[in-house]
Amino acid sequence: MQNATSSPPVMSWLPIAPDFRASLRAALDTRATADRLQSLASLAGHRLGFLETIQLDRALAQLSLKEAPGFAPVRLAVLASSTVDHLLPAIRVAGLRRRLLIDAHHGAYGQYRQDLLDRTSSVHKFAPETVLFALTAREAIAGIPLNASTAEVDQAIAKFIGDLRSLWREARGAFNSSIIQQTFMDVTEPLFGGYDRLVPGAPSRIVARLNDRLCEAAAQDGVLLLDVARASERDGIDAWFDTGRWLQGKLEVAPPAAPKYGDLLARILAAQRGLSKKCLVLDLDNTLWGGVIGDDGIDGIVLGEGSAVGEAHLALQSYAKQLKERGVILAVCSKNDPRIAAAVFDEHPEMLLKRSDFAAFVANWNDKAENLKTIATKLNIGIESLVFVDDNPAERARIRQSLPMIGVPELPEDTAQYVRCLADACYFESVGYTSEDQQRAQQYTENAEREALLQSAQSMDEFLCGLKMSVVSGPFTAVDHVRIVQLINKTNQFNTTTRRYTSEEIAQLTNMPSALTLQFRLLDRIGDNGLVSTMILRPASDHDDVLEIENWVMSCRVFGRQLEFEAMNIAVEAGRQRGVKMFMADYIATPKNDVISSLYPNLGFSAVESVPSSNAVQRWLLNLDDYVMHDTHIVRAGAAG
Repeated sequence: MQNATSSPPVMSWLPIAPDFRASLRAALDTRATADRLQSLASLAGHRLGFLETIQLDRALAQLSLKEAPGFAPVRLAVLASSTVDHLLPAIRVAGLRRRLLIDAHHGAYGQYRQDLLDRTSSVHKFAPETVLFALTAREAIAGIPLNASTAEVDQAIAKFIGDLRSLWREARGAFNSSIIQQTFMDVTEPLFGGYDRLVPGAPSRIVARLNDRLCEAAAQDGVLLLDVARASERDGIDAWFDTGRWLQGKLEVAPPAAPKYGDLLARILAAQRGLSKKCLVLDLDNTLWGGVIGDDGIDGIVLGEGSAVGEAHLALQSYAKQLKERGVILAVCSKNDPRIAAAVFDEHPEMLLKRSDFAAFVANWNDKAENLKTIATKLNIGIESLVFVDDNPAERARIRQSLPMIGVPELPEDTAQYVRCLADACYFESVGYTSEDQQRAQQYTENAEREALLQSAQSMDEFLCGLKMSVVSGPFTAVDHVRIVQLINKTNQFNTTTRRYTSEEIAQLTNMPSALTLQFRLLDRIGDNGLVSTMILRPASDHDDVLEIENWVMSCRVFGRQLEFEAMNIAVEAGRQRGVKMFMADYIATPKNDVISSLYPNLGFSAVESVPSSNAVQRWLLNLDDYVMHDTHIVRAGAAG
């Protein structure tokens, strides 16, 4: 049994694998485990069907890896009211695409409540970091009669959502985990036709109201959403749900939709760990406008109303503008004469994007791979944070080959589908939206001003003095909670231990009298850099007068401005006020945080010769009585919160 019109969701932004079988064989023939993993991750970055995904997952399983350098381990429990066995390979492969090694666990069919409440169950032994509730709407709909009033429907939905929220709380309490809730697909059939939407008890109407209430509850409880309802509406319900599969095996998500399902989930898991992209880099000719500016001139390029192609390019500009408003950095990388290219932004009447919208603008005749490296360096972000949009297939292939860590969507030939392709790829998946996000693009633009000031200064001392910097510091507060969680989990370079924290863990620390939490906001004469650093200190287990720096992060936007020295000055003062005699700190090296490998010795810490049970951890100690305050160009402006 199969839906007559069903067709699998296509992840069109991914390139097609030239020869999947040959590539998989080549990967399996690779002897070194690390090289084989890299080959499999590269293959996962292609457009794969359900069967190809299964084959790739089997190859991954042969490695038996729980962790690997450059890959973030994830322990995920899926608590479901339908059959989900077929989804786990797709989840693991999608995770591999995003440099995640996902260890996925699921319980028996329909036993999610029992598994969660029974402390001896397999899910409790698994101890997940993230719990996904993958439930169907059938349980909520079953008890509501067709003739129910609006009030009766709302009461039933409120009870269902209340029970669900109690499960969220139970999971958090048991595992101290983050929670992801799957939205409810509408797999019902209409009873009244279009009039269904006006009947409170109609199944499709109930599902719609159920999703509305679910979103409200998730926002209140800090739960993230795996929005399969939206995806199934976008792709068509027949692409996601197969009645025959449901009747045969209670599969709500059809196997052909599994790769897309896995990708939607992996995006969230990656975003939780700060692995979402940060910067959208745009080509110009035949990307932001139709035609070649050097050949056609400003009057000859195609842009704006009056032609379908011109409106399609304008739609891409509009989408990029909206991404900037939500905190994505914009940049240009184009083979062009820089003067001619820049003139379009000032002189063409239909240009929606302006030169000032871009934090970096690189137009020349150099290799684009080198230019992308330049952009990452200029913005002081990792090159893996870039997404490169270019209409030229050769340029896309070149970047994928030389810089595989960059996101490169496979743009369709039809310009009208550019926005859809970029949106479906969702490189910029978010797990929060703060005032810091809204200001981020402006902050990177201001950084360009600071860079210009640095270039004109005679010395670093003159530059720092000219910035007229001030710091606002204080303990963690509820007001800044979302930004604090975001900063800790997204920061990779200046991150001393790369420990990640759930929203609940940060809330507990905020209210824990024995913990010392500090946040730092840096301002200067050019602008407000925002909340850019946090520090978490807790009493050492065996010494009451010793605080351990459990985690310290700082945004790369403020590197080299002495904030680490002033932050330590502030931390030492706070420690002394508590009667603390010593700070203990670990530095755990990762492929991305080598920039702070000398942080603690530079701050006056002394090395501990060995750390029990770990060769990867460097431990440092600081005697607060011996600490000499560092002179900086940063003044204290007050307390945060």
